[in-house]
Amino acid sequence: VQLVESGGGLVQPGGSLRLSCVASGFTFSSIAMSWYRQRPDKERELVATISSAGSSTDYVDSVKGRFTISRDNAKNTVYLQMNSLKPEDTAVYYCGVRILWQIYWGQGTQVTVSS
Repeated sequence: VQLVESGGGLVQPGGSLRLSCVASGFTFSSIAMSWYRQRPDKERELVATISSAGSSTDYVDSVKGRFTISRDNAKNTVYLQMNSLKPEDTAVYYCGVRILWQIYWGQGTQVTVSS
């Protein structure tokens, strides 16, 4: 399993970023995908999940209405569109997939929201 995230960076409050994660090593179109984040001095938390076909999504309350998870099964890629970013969204963002009893993550991409 390999997950490679990209798209992080420094953005001002109220700005937007789109994260991407390219997956390989498993049947991408058959499995739900998630984004997690780890804020400074916090536990890693689940941010958003999308079903295998992309028909169902779920979000942590703190990002509802601001973040959108999507996927392109033809490209083995999952996205996280982040709008109206706040300083408290500053974190390392990870793409994740649960296969049987194991959760796999990528190396993460840093998102910093600051003026």
